[in-house]
Amino acid sequence: MLENKTLDQIAEENKLTIPKFSRLTGGDINEVFLITSDSGKYVIKLNSAEKFPGMFEAEKAGLQALQEPKVIDVPNVLRVGEIDKTSYLLLEFKESAAKSSNFWADFGKQMAALHKNTSEEFGFHQDNYIGSLPQRNNAKSSAADFYISERLEPQIKLATEKGYDLDIGKSFFSNISAIISDEKPALIHGDLWGGNYLVNANGDPCLIDPATAFAPREMDLAMMKLFGGFDKELFEVYQEEFPLVSGLEERIPLWQLYYLLVHLNLFGAGYRPQVASIIKQFS
Repeated sequence: MLENKTLDQIAEENKLTIPKFSRLTGGDINEVFLITSDSGKYVIKLNSAEKFPGMFEAEKAGLQALQEPKVIDVPNVLRVGEIDKTSYLLLEFKESAAKSSNFWADFGKQMAALHKNTSEEFGFHQDNYIGSLPQRNNAKSSAADFYISERLEPQIKLATEKGYDLDIGKSFFSNISAIISDEKPALIHGDLWGGNYLVNANGDPCLIDPATAFAPREMDLAMMKLFGGFDKELFEVYQEEFPLVSGLEERIPLWQLYYLLVHLNLFGAGYRPQVASIIKQFS
């Protein structure tokens, strides 16, 4: 009943008349609903304002950053608000269709175009989240410094606090610093697995649920390869549009380490063998 009351209040606050609500899948963190009203369809995401402070403000900033270059579809953010200690994010609803015949090639071109957007420094203008975990985005001048201090070290610290012995050797950080490409920062989605894109009404890709930053572009590609779900044509076209520094295959496990550490900290010891194997590989 409390949930229905909150949804009714949000609809009233946003002048959505005669609303009807239906639950959508939303993962482990948020409750997600489709609102159908006289003025159209919208997506509403809810979570605890106390448990996840600033999460939807950060998601709004990430979506708007991805939308700004106008190279790939991203839902419009309509409002971020709070009612009775419940945070909400109101989004444009994206109608869906079957993938277009050029879907994977277009996806590759669009990701390359997105990654060509750069910044003077690595980082982002605010911290955000990856899943339910805070993600720091302090400005750094090099890819290696950013990846180690803003990505790996916080997750390693959290894993240690949770009791996971990762056996990181003294040479690990110097070893990975030596192989990380010294490319410019790229605007990345930051958490691009198969569940974080939609197929829109035109049959084109649409990005959702980002963990956005100006970061090494290879991080997006590594995450896309970690759990599968992306056709090889995407990567081939990406390479044609925005050639990668040689040796990427050697670096892929290094970038995947961050995402596996996140999964270790969120979902438990089942991810420890993969994490330990990659650390050993680079130690």
